[in-house]
Parts: sequence; structure tokens; C-alpha cells
Amino acid sequence: MTEKKSPIISFKNFSFQYRAQKKPTLKEINLDIYPGERVLIAGPSGCGKSTLAGCINGLNPFSNPGECSGELIVDGVDAPKSSIFQLSAHVGTVLQDPDGQFIGLTVGEDIAFALENSCMPQDEMHEITRHAAELVGIQDHLDYAPHELSGGQKQRVSLAGVMVDQVKILLFDEPLANLDPATGKQTIELIDEIQEKTDTTVVIIEHRLEDVLWRDVDRIVLMGDGKILADLHPDELLSTRLLEENGIREPLYLTALRYAGVELAPAKKPAHVDSVVIDKADRKKMTDWFWSRPAAEAEKEHEPLLEVRNLTFGYERGRQTLRDVSLTIQKGEMVSIVGKNGAGKSTFSKLVCGFETPDSGEILFQGRDLLQENIRHRAKHIGYVMQNPNQMISKTMIFDEVALSLRNMGKSEEEIREKVEETLKVCGLFPFRNWPVSALSFGQKKRVTIASVLVQDPELIILDEPTAGQDFHHYTEIMEFLRGLNEKGVTVVMITHDMHLMLEYTPRALVFADGRLIADRSAAAVLCDPQLIRQAALKETSLFTLANQLGISPAEEFVQRFIEEDREVRSHGC
Repeated sequence: MTEKKSPIISFKNFSFQYRAQKKPTLKEINLDIYPGERVLIAGPSGCGKSTLAGCINGLNPFSNPGECSGELIVDGVDAPKSSIFQLSAHVGTVLQDPDGQFIGLTVGEDIAFALENSCMPQDEMHEITRHAAELVGIQDHLDYAPHELSGGQKQRVSLAGVMVDQVKILLFDEPLANLDPATGKQTIELIDEIQEKTDTTVVIIEHRLEDVLWRDVDRIVLMGDGKILADLHPDELLSTRLLEENGIREPLYLTALRYAGVELAPAKKPAHVDSVVIDKADRKKMTDWFWSRPAAEAEKEHEPLLEVRNLTFGYERGRQTLRDVSLTIQKGEMVSIVGKNGAGKSTFSKLVCGFETPDSGEILFQGRDLLQENIRHRAKHIGYVMQNPNQMISKTMIFDEVALSLRNMGKSEEEIREKVEETLKVCGLFPFRNWPVSALSFGQKKRVTIASVLVQDPELIILDEPTAGQDFHHYTEIMEFLRGLNEKGVTVVMITHDMHLMLEYTPRALVFADGRLIADRSAAAVLCDPQLIRQAALKETSLFTLANQLGISPAEEFVQRFIEEDREVRSHGC
């Protein structure tokens, strides 16, 4: 960190209230961020962290009207009295969804957009564009169209696009939300490298605390209810219970240490699993805890529900997206499908649901040949919930959205009301049955889409990224709800990038890479296999690293016992 001079971002008694809201979203914020610092801003959904970011880059109040009070100075500029254009010369923002930031037809055009706007001569523009592309390692893709890039490459282009302005502040709004685990890790490394090369000030807003802490940050600012609750060095904050008390998940290795009765303190350097100091007494506590836990029981065998044999498919002739996939999902299971973007996970679910037709292979459901049945018929047995609820919702009112499929079947209004109300109760949405969908949060909309699928009583539900963009509280709410459904007999299959979700909720993981099924094992076994992790762009769990440091073998067993205890603790609401 550079020597402290005057702050580059300074909030003094700053409050902000959106015009459409009755109360301020930000209340009396006092925060100084210094040149060259890396600051992580964390907090539950709705705590005001995105509003804070919007005030730094000028979106608030210039795009989202509202009232400011107090003072906010950004790189010497009085932000509320400035403009978005003026602030863009000081602050570069990389959004959660890189697709939302593309403007050009090629990578090169996109990076050069800001320079073209300022009428820079062609030669100079090409030189600066190439330099920015080299800085983020995307120089070999300047002629590519945005849709030809992977999620991680798109992030790099977004970053290069803000680097051309040679801004002093880089602001990242949930940069990991849509990325597979390995790409998320590379993104944090990339932010770290850029910061080292350019000495810019970096502000990261992110739920996934453990992933951001893969590299060092100087401070973590914890927000809650529009206020700053803590502004501490990671080692200090992680020694407290503040994260857990405010709905943020702490790194898993710290939870494991706490379960074993290990006291955490800043001197133990808890910010990284590699640096955490475990003395002899702590080591004994950990091994005693491990041996006192019962070994996990083997999963019971059930009858097959979905059988897939030698499934092969390509969107284009001669290019196979899925190759020779065979697997069986049993009745009552809860299974994760994991692997990097483009591995074939979503394609597999489209084939099962009937949105695409395989080139070869068989799909059997309860022994029946699904390939003989149309989409509508399959939907009675197999429900599919997309990642973005807004792409599934077509009605204005919640009740009508959930009733839609029953009305299409020609059921009587009495039957429909009874079934819809029963389903809304199961999904915790009954109090909102007469509300418009637009009044709901993202997580509640997600539940509406699940309800509109559940109302048909499917035996199998496939969910694409059920928890993307959710904070820990809403993530737990959705996952416990899905676990409850599963306990009532619904078979649940989840496509996910979230390694925590896979570990905690699904005993079994199906791993895809390059269109093939490369592993079908327990979630703990998958995340304790370094070779498999590399091949499928996953990320090993910090519990595996901790088990190795403690010399506990097999590490997989340590991970499994942690999951069992965590489940017990959480189910008792402790």
C-alpha cells in the first residue's frame, strides 16, 4: 500500500435518498479511501453497497435521480455537483454482467469506444487500445466478436475498455457473479496484476468474500442498512463474528476452525487459508473434532428416474457440444451439474426437457422413451427453471403467472385456485398472491418461477444457477426451500458454479468438461481432486487445503464431516 496522502475518495456525513424511496438508502456515510488501496465492500442484499458505488461513479444522482446531503469528493471532483461524463475520466466501472457493457462489434472496437468519442487520432487510438489489451491479456482477440468470447475473456475486455481512459479508480460491481470458479479466481488475479502495474485504487463490491480474499485486500468495509458497520483489515474483521451476524458467509476453513473450538485472533492471520497460524493446541482441537464426528453414511440406492445413454448433440453440423454422455439420476436425489462455461451443462438440460433433439442416444424417464414425447408432455414430469427469472415470467400478477400452465391445460377456475394457493404456500409466496410480479425482489421472482413449475407436480426439477447473485441469507432461503421440496420426494438437479452449494446441498456431483461427463462422484471427492479441478475449471475447497495442512487423511472425509456438522448447526438455526 502506498504511503497515506490525502484520500482519493472521501465521504463526509454523506446520505443519499432515491426519489422513488421514502427513506435514505445511504445514511451518514464517513469513509476515506486512499490512492493505491484495495478495498472490498461487503454486505447483504439491500444494504446500500451498490448505491454507494453508484454515487462514486456518478450513476447516482445523474441516472438514478435522488437527493444527496453531506460531501463526496472523488479524485478532487465534487461528485454530486459533477456529471457522469466528468467522473468517467476518474472512475472506471466494470459491471456484474460484462454483456451489459459491450458496445462495439469487435473486441478492438469495444476497447476503443471511449477514445473514438474523444476524437483521438487513429494511430494514437490503435496504440492505446493495443496497450490496454496487452495489460489484460486479450491482445490476441482484438478481431473477435463479443459473443465468441468466454465469460472470463468478456471480463477482460470490459476491464480494458475502462483502462484506456487511464482512470485512477477501478470500481468492480460483483465481478464474480456470472463466472465459473476457475475464471473467478483468474479475475481476482487479473485485478491484482492490473493494480500492481498501474497503482490504481481498486474498490470491489462482492458477496463471495472467500473468493475475493484469494488475493490481498487492505480493508473490508462491511455495510448494513445503509450504514458502515465496520472498516477493518481482513485479519481483524475475520476474527470477529460480524460477517455471520450480518448475513455474509465467512470463509469455510474459518467456520471449520470455530466448530473445533479454535479461538480466532488477528495475530493468527485468518485472512488466507495458506497463512492462518495453527499452533499445536489448535491442531489437537482440530484432529480431536475430526475423530469425534461420525463418518458419513452411504447414500441409499433408489430406483432410476432419468436414464441417459450415449447422448450426442451439436448445434452445428460437425461440431459436437455433447459427446457420448451416459448417466442415471435416481428418484429422490439432489444432484449438482458442474463444469466451466461452455462445457455442455445447459445443453444437457435442454435435451432432457425437449428444447433440443439429440443427434443420437436415448433418454428414458421412468423407463419410458422421452424422445417420443413433445415438450408439453415432458413439462408435466420435468420442470426447468432458468437462471434469470425475468426470462420466464410473462404475466403481470403473481397468481396469474403460477396459474398459467393449469389454464393452458383447461382446468376449472376452482381447481386452479386450490392448486395455485397450495403451491404458493409451499413457496412462501401466499401473502403476495395478489401482488404484481414487478414488486418482488430478484430472489422472490426466482421463487415465482419455481412455483410456476411446481404447480404441475413434476417428479424432477432442473434449476440453472438457482442462487446466482444472491447474498448468503437469500441463498440459504432458496436452498433450504429446495431441500424441503426434495424431502417431499421431488428429485432436484442443479446446474451451478457455486462450489459451496454443491458441497452443502448435493451429495453427488456430475462434472462436465468439453462436452463429456468426466466424473460422477461425491461433491467432497470432486473438490479434493486437484487434477479434476484443473480439467473442469473448478476451485478446490479451502477445507481440502486445511485438511492437508493438518495432515488429516483422507481430506475428502474431513470435508464430508464438516458438511454434516454445518448442516446440523444451520438446521437448528444456531
